[in-house]
Amino acid sequence: MAIVSLVPMSPERYATWRRVAIAGYADENVRAGHWEPEQALALSEAQFNELLTDGLDTPGQWFWSVVDAGGDEVGILWVARRRAGHAFIYDIEMGPARRGEGFGTATLLALEDWCRANGFDSIGLHVFGHNEGAWRLYKRLGYIETSVQMEKRL
Repeated sequence: MAIVSLVPMSPERYATWRRVAIAGYADENVRAGHWEPEQALALSEAQFNELLTDGLDTPGQWFWSVVDAGGDEVGILWVARRRAGHAFIYDIEMGPARRGEGFGTATLLALEDWCRANGFDSIGLHVFGHNEGAWRLYKRLGYIETSVQMEKRL
């Protein structure tokens, strides 16, 4: 099994991650049919600004670089306190070259340990319907669906 450490994200890494994450979130919402391409980047930027009023230092938000046993960054993780005792994963992503090596599983298990140690008793997340690989990972680790939106394209 892969071994990871959750290392607090540096300001430089945060700036790079944020730029890529805003564009990626915009693309995911277009792909899911939620947003029109012309508006997606602005809508994504607005949501990030609303959630991260103080950037990396926003209270109740944690940002980590996911680091393997050799000290290499293999991914990122952004988690927030949604309500008392409940953590919410806003972003988890392993680098494309490192996917399929067990780092996603190891990251989620490390997060569970962190949550227990910090007074959280549940973890939530959102997964886009087209992201079947992530959905399978979450189901395998015991995440259950708490709500499902469905749509049929005509």
